[in-house]
Amino acid sequence: MTSHPTRRTILGGMSVSAIGGIGLPLNAQSAPDRTALSISSPNGRLTAQLLLPGRSADYPLWSASLDGKPALEPSKLALVLANGRLLGPQARYLGHTASAIDDSWTPPYGIATRYDGRAHQIEAQFEDRRSRIRFAIRLLAHDDGVAIRFVLLAAPGNKVELGGEAMEFRFPTGTNIWSSRDEGDYARSAPGRIAPVPHPELTNSTDKGALADTPLLATTPDGLSLSISESDRLHYPRLMFAPGDTDQSVTTRLMHFPGRATGYSGPGETHAAPLFSVDTPFTTPWRLILVSDTPAALLEKAGLVTTLATPNRLGDTGWIRPGRAFRIRKPYSNAGAMDGIAFAEKRKLDYIEFDAHWYGDGTDPSDATRPIDGLDMQAIVAEARKRNIGTILYVDRVPAMRQLADIVSTYRRWGVAGIKFGFIWEGRQEDTDFIYDLVKSCGEHHLLVNLHDNLRPAGLERTLPNYVALEGVRGNEQFPTARHNVTLPFTRALSGPIDYTICYDHYLNKTTNAHQLAMAAVYYNPLTFLYWYDTPAKYATGAWPALRWFDECPTSWDETRAIDGQPGQFVAVARRHGERWFLGAMTNEDARRIDVPLSFLGEGDWRATIFADGAPGQQPRSTPVVISTRKVAQGDTLPIAMQPSGGQAILFERTT
Repeated sequence: MTSHPTRRTILGGMSVSAIGGIGLPLNAQSAPDRTALSISSPNGRLTAQLLLPGRSADYPLWSASLDGKPALEPSKLALVLANGRLLGPQARYLGHTASAIDDSWTPPYGIATRYDGRAHQIEAQFEDRRSRIRFAIRLLAHDDGVAIRFVLLAAPGNKVELGGEAMEFRFPTGTNIWSSRDEGDYARSAPGRIAPVPHPELTNSTDKGALADTPLLATTPDGLSLSISESDRLHYPRLMFAPGDTDQSVTTRLMHFPGRATGYSGPGETHAAPLFSVDTPFTTPWRLILVSDTPAALLEKAGLVTTLATPNRLGDTGWIRPGRAFRIRKPYSNAGAMDGIAFAEKRKLDYIEFDAHWYGDGTDPSDATRPIDGLDMQAIVAEARKRNIGTILYVDRVPAMRQLADIVSTYRRWGVAGIKFGFIWEGRQEDTDFIYDLVKSCGEHHLLVNLHDNLRPAGLERTLPNYVALEGVRGNEQFPTARHNVTLPFTRALSGPIDYTICYDHYLNKTTNAHQLAMAAVYYNPLTFLYWYDTPAKYATGAWPALRWFDECPTSWDETRAIDGQPGQFVAVARRHGERWFLGAMTNEDARRIDVPLSFLGEGDWRATIFADGAPGQQPRSTPVVISTRKVAQGDTLPIAMQPSGGQAILFERTT
């Protein structure tokens, strides 16, 4: 064997403990039936293992542990070919390589200034005798999690026809899972009994059965917290989860239909697509598990989903600006638009967005480049730009399919900042391709993209950084419960941006106003919509002092610190932007007090401006916000009291 500074090829079950002097922990151990390859994360705490197919054990298996505590029991790995055969079992092992990689990078926006991309990796190569497909299984161990994917290296005709996956996640006995689908409520169950309640707007075109969307949250009896999701989904169907063959396992299920597809189908478009093909070489998406000691600690690890995605293909990102947005709704008029611009300027917002029907009704005949009568969009965009406010225009899926080239060129000429696309389908391979082409085309014309409807993130915002926001969440459009809101940080929010559409002082809110304020720091979304159901007239009279929090709270962060929390109970997270810290805390329907050590603050004296729940009102939404200030320092512990369905938002500013 020959050595390489960061890589060594290892054959036949031989073992090494260091590679090229960098101390890469890799072990290959032979057993009577199979060879086990194991690798550790750079800090040595996480260990992942790949068990190769043996004489009496058909499937390759993978497993993982943190500090010796099992996170994933040995779990089957296979792809499903179009003819129903499995790719993986009984494959001939050809050898493997190990490498230390460093894909650390600086995002244009995110939960931190720098994302750690250091990891250790094994790639084991195989050949399937019957199909003559050569493939590899790539296993990665990062300090924040473990991930695995297939690499289709070569095949007859350079093409592989696929019908899905048969990849398993088998958890330690006693593990609990939080699962949801189609923006429905989260349900807690044993892994093999996931059956989340679908969203009531499901149509007959959607995948049926006991299926859950990404990500899953799992808590093991040893106290580990896991978030199971995917990353780097390109030219491939979206991942869902199905119950496994035991109470302690789930399996992967690739979508056959677009999620919650409604309305128009394009020319030649059919909904069902259980089979798909890829050209070799081809790499499947990562199947990723974030691993931590506590649920709250997962919030600091969410950047790994993006880090594992394909790096930027768009080029220059200097024009991309995260920020806060305000929605302008019907009835549209030039005067109403000017009111919206003035409100955005007063409230330090970065964008205004014209929502549905500014150009028509969104149906097939609608032209998304022609505003309705009485709306001078070019003049509106120009006026907003004078005040350093960008304009985002809503476009339905149908016009996007039909006239995208005209849309992006026209909007670029007008000076539009971005597009919010609605009723976007995601699920099948063709839907993934449509989204990729859509976002890429917009990026090439310097247009930001926000996608709405039943979508799930998989790191595409790294590959195409103009993809700044997406929905795929039961947000404040639907006025969910406080319990739902404090489940989201540990579930959907861990896989990527979450466009929650925050409301304030709305008569349908089920939470306090301080709870709504805190969301701006708790939920990460580079393009955060505020005042979702409001008009400028609502705030035309009165002082509204609590809105200072929204005025100041950024949408992209230099540092994120998890404070504490439990899914469905409460959450507290602190995020830094420049020299200031923003802390958000939220509770469920129970009043709660927590003590927050301020160790995250730097040295010196600080002023804390506290936006807290006052005396509880008859309904949570009528609970007032009480604003106070106090001096604090790094060694202090700050008590936070929250009323039922309440919260607290705190701005920390250095005074010395």
